[in-house]
Amino acid sequence: MPTAVDRVGRSLPPRIRDLASSQIGLVADLGRDDPDVVKLWIGEGDLPTPPFIVDAATAAMKAGHTRYTYSVGLPALRRSLSVYHHRHWGVNLPPERFAVTSGGMNAIMQACQAILEPGDEVVIPSPAWGNVREAVRVVGGVPVSVPYRWRPDGGFELPLADIVAAITDRTRIVMINSPANPTGWIMPLADMRGLREVTEARGIWILADEVYNHFVYDGAVAHSFLEICSDQDRLLVCNTMSKNWAMTGWRAGWVAFPQGLSSVFARLGEYNTTSIPTFIQHAASAALDGGDPFIEAMVERCKVSRAILIDGMSRLANVSVSAPQGSFYLLVRIETGEGSLDLAKRLLSGVKLGVAPGTAFGPEGEGFIRICFAISAELAHDAVRRFTAFFGKA
Repeated sequence: MPTAVDRVGRSLPPRIRDLASSQIGLVADLGRDDPDVVKLWIGEGDLPTPPFIVDAATAAMKAGHTRYTYSVGLPALRRSLSVYHHRHWGVNLPPERFAVTSGGMNAIMQACQAILEPGDEVVIPSPAWGNVREAVRVVGGVPVSVPYRWRPDGGFELPLADIVAAITDRTRIVMINSPANPTGWIMPLADMRGLREVTEARGIWILADEVYNHFVYDGAVAHSFLEICSDQDRLLVCNTMSKNWAMTGWRAGWVAFPQGLSSVFARLGEYNTTSIPTFIQHAASAALDGGDPFIEAMVERCKVSRAILIDGMSRLANVSVSAPQGSFYLLVRIETGEGSLDLAKRLLSGVKLGVAPGTAFGPEGEGFIRICFAISAELAHDAVRRFTAFFGKA
């Protein structure tokens, strides 16, 4: 007989009732508080927020910046965003083309709220960060997956033709995460230009998640769609303070939008969060203005740990891995026939390794596990020893 909780749950709209639970959270909850677990499951580094950012927040609180503020973000922070984008990508975006959000997730949610009507389709290369699909579903949209092509050398590719083939008359957004979580794929600049031409011709939006643009390992930042699009193109670019400056718990991000939409995102910010805390915005401005050396050091640190993990895991039985082009993840193919979620649980219980099951990123992730390598070299070596003990050498 249905319980009262069942009856209440069934009264919710299907798009809310049927939201997927995070498989990463499911695995992490089994060992989150165990100090002996090497935790490679969550998309964050192991470094603390730089002291100068913490100091900026503390100074702002002491100065009384603890009250409501602009829903679209402090003018000073939006100016910092404008300067930051010019410094790294050579683009001239005025401050009024930015809105400050409660992290990158809220930036994506506001973008979906701004564009989608119920039934609209969103094309998403997959496997993909699971939150993206669920954000689309929350507002009544329909996620449409385009599978990456896995190469025998362990890498991933995605021809532009595959993305274009998924577009229908119901497509409203093509979502591009480049560098990508979890595959590490980077969209070539020629394909970015080609996608812009296709979407402009068909009246479709590009929603670009460019969170990992600094995390490339050849000395250059990844290209941004802002470099090739005009201020009137149907383009929204989402980003966050979380990855570049070790600020995952601060919940600050932003969205860049076409000229003239500032009032739209001011209203969306008002009805989502009112604003993010004022003192956190002061800290975010300090990070943008003075945080480039920290980013450079963090990327170099990731490069070292990436090499350690790839070298170690390439020697293991039933394991295929290659160097990702970008991001700070390895998506590792495991050829044992075991389901990804079960394998992640066994790695946790067997050798105290916390990894993300590939199916956390959609059914296309079955047969893979994701490893975050934004860690110290010492921790990377420890992880290799544990993986070796579990899988054995080839």
